[in-house]
Amino acid sequence: MAESVYVVNEIVGTSTKSWEDAAKEAIETAAKSVKDLRIGEVVKQDVTVENGKVVAYRVRLNISFKYHAE
Repeated sequence: MAESVYVVNEIVGTSTKSWEDAAKEAIETAAKSVKDLRIGEVVKQDVTVENGKVVAYRVRLNISFKYHAE
């Protein structure tokens, strides 16, 4: 079996619905331009608050994808 190398980058997703939706949107958006996206790891969650109310959810993710030498 050949060995592989993976790249890890950090992305941020936001949603007005939930942390899960923020993560889903971030992964699906990244997958449109990243080849061989393999893993998404949530490393931080927070919320945006306005007038004492939660108005947005934010998720910071590490994503990894297979490195392809050109």
